Amino acid sequence: MTLLSLLDYASVLIFAITGALVASRAQLDLVGFAFIACLTAVGGGTIRDVLLDRNPIFWIANPTYLAVGAGAALIIFFSAHLLESRLRALIWLDSFALAVAVAAGAGVAISLDQSAVIVILMGMITGCMGGLMRDVVVGDVPVVLKQGELYVTAAFAGAATTIGCATYLTETTTALLIGAVVTWVLRAGSLHFGWHLPVYKSAPPKT
Repeated sequence: MTLLSLLDYASVLIFAITGALVASRAQLDLVGFAFIACLTAVGGGTIRDVLLDRNPIFWIANPTYLAVGAGAALIIFFSAHLLESRLRALIWLDSFALAVAVAAGAGVAISLDQSAVIVILMGMITGCMGGLMRDVVVGDVPVVLKQGELYVTAAFAGAATTIGCATYLTETTTALLIGAVVTWVLRAGSLHFGWHLPVYKSAPPKT
């Protein structure tokens, strides 16, 4: 198994778990669990492959990815009640999924000899779009739009680090791992320490 395949499997699994946890909070049935889990798991990678004209799309070429997502949904359906805080687990698992997916997206673009701009965009799309779809479908405020949180910014930094390292410093495999670490550290710092970007505030009305 190649590193890119491993990253795709890891991101599919972790994102599927986050989707199933969201489904548990929304009290959906088993089919709803599987749908949300698989949508979250393959959403970002699907958009990536469509934009890159990568044929066939990764989960069509290998439906095992869907089986992984459905399996995760089944397990969470019967075990979510055991978690003390499903929201806390969801948030932290999503941070890991983001890091892995950004590396996977950037790695695919690098393997196709895309430019640095496209590598960064594909990393961001792969990392962010699955979770965005998940939250929109269940009616939650998307995590990527939470005020000031480092989410898209973390994805951008991780993808940019990946292509920078791959171009100037080290081999692609190491660059992907470094990019994933950078993404996760920024996202985790936002969650744990409150790192954030400035938020726009309107000027007070004149009296």
